[in-house]
Amino acid sequence: MRHTQVYNPYLPSFEYVPDGEPHVFGERVYLYGSHDRFHGAQFCLNDYVCYSADVRDLKNWRYEGVIYRKEQDPRNQNIPADTPKPELASWDYTDPEEYGPEDWNGPGIHAMWAPDVVRGVDGRYYLYYCLDFLPEIAVAVCDTPAGQYEYLGLVKHPDGTPLGTREGDLIQFDPGVFLDEDGTVYLYSGNDANEGTPDIDRRASQVMRLRSDMLTIDGEGKRLIPGPRNCEGTGFEGHSFFEASSIRKIGERYYLVYSSELSHELCYAVSEKPDEGFRFGGTIVDIADFGLAGDTKEEVLNCYGNTHGGIEQINGKWYVFYHRQTNRTNYSRQACAEEIVFEPDGSIRQEPVTSCGLNGGALRGEGRYPAGICCRLRGKNGVAFSMPWVMKKDYPYLTQDGPDVEPTNETLERDWTEPYQYIANIADGSEIGYKYFEFAGAKKLGVTVRGQADGVVAVSVHRPGEDREIGRIIVRINEAEWHDREGCVEFPDGVWELRLKFEGTGSFDLRAVEFGA
Repeated sequence: MRHTQVYNPYLPSFEYVPDGEPHVFGERVYLYGSHDRFHGAQFCLNDYVCYSADVRDLKNWRYEGVIYRKEQDPRNQNIPADTPKPELASWDYTDPEEYGPEDWNGPGIHAMWAPDVVRGVDGRYYLYYCLDFLPEIAVAVCDTPAGQYEYLGLVKHPDGTPLGTREGDLIQFDPGVFLDEDGTVYLYSGNDANEGTPDIDRRASQVMRLRSDMLTIDGEGKRLIPGPRNCEGTGFEGHSFFEASSIRKIGERYYLVYSSELSHELCYAVSEKPDEGFRFGGTIVDIADFGLAGDTKEEVLNCYGNTHGGIEQINGKWYVFYHRQTNRTNYSRQACAEEIVFEPDGSIRQEPVTSCGLNGGALRGEGRYPAGICCRLRGKNGVAFSMPWVMKKDYPYLTQDGPDVEPTNETLERDWTEPYQYIANIADGSEIGYKYFEFAGAKKLGVTVRGQADGVVAVSVHRPGEDREIGRIIVRINEAEWHDREGCVEFPDGVWELRLKFEGTGSFDLRAVEFGA
């Protein structure tokens, strides 16, 4: 099936590919990222997969399959069966009672965290990654962008010592790799944190040069942009480096995209050199619209957690790729994207999160849409950090029916392929929003719901300087199965944000919205 529209998330609703790094190779854009497991108990439990799209058609993404398996790394091989699970990090909260064996990696198996890929001067493709809390960076190689990558080795010092293991080495984390026009390969890495974090003196943003073997660093690495402990007076205050280095050269400037100390935003720094002199540029996107909608959890639009991604020029336009949170955790994250705009001075303005993403404009206000493409999801008391012990059942959230699955179809049936995603726990005061729809004659709105609730859904449209309530849908339901409800709604023509707000008792789930004439 060929899709004529695309929305956020732009991959199938049962796919969880966070940390997305987009790269154009030839006539296709390839998305590389880590791979979460739905209802996973930790980050990045699945193997690396790749998706791609024709640069002239970002509405149809092709599943390229698994490109690299975690067991291919020698550090994950021949693990004794009685090896215990890794200890949880000090910042984590995972209740083992909530999860079965399928929600963890096997004993002793390390997860593959956020990767990056570069085409080397030899024409081959090199994938750089870290295994969860291990200190090194590993490299795999392939002759094609989305083929079967093979383990190559660990990034190392000239004496052969793996980078990250020598006394004085910084901890390696979230590698980003870049081939400059003169043939020099730069490797970016690191994470930073506040005082009190373990190994705090070994945490920082850093850059290194690689030799032509793509494994050996040339000389010593350099610290690059400031973190929370050393940003005072630098211009990075409040948005200093946390993790997720991603580098692009645009004109004569280098843009380093990173996840800031806030974690839920992607920021950028800019310099005329690839390895020094970076100045703070601004925020590109925030998954809760902090800074655009407001600065507190009572004002912003979505539950928040980490995000990670990069920017890429595709067919003459620039986009930022990032991820959002689902399932009341940080462990089931989904790929989203927005078009971005460079100002004449080279700065990038912050873009709001939207439902239409890569669509090239508003979605058509006709037909049926998954409820989960919302870009506004708030409870009566605003939003919260995306973890069960914070959100509890006090907020609406995105989730899916059924277990984690892998796609097997060559053409993605994005809309209603099971298991489908839906919005759960919609209670009194819950708000759901979609940016943007273009209406032309729609006069009805249907919702597909289940649960136990008695009330109304107020339907309104919004754009700058104009807010209208345009109808109401009665939701009186006591059903475990999905049922349709419909109301007469006079949609005004033009491009609008659509909002739904529930007023009533009980709670219900929402699977779809449907516009009718």
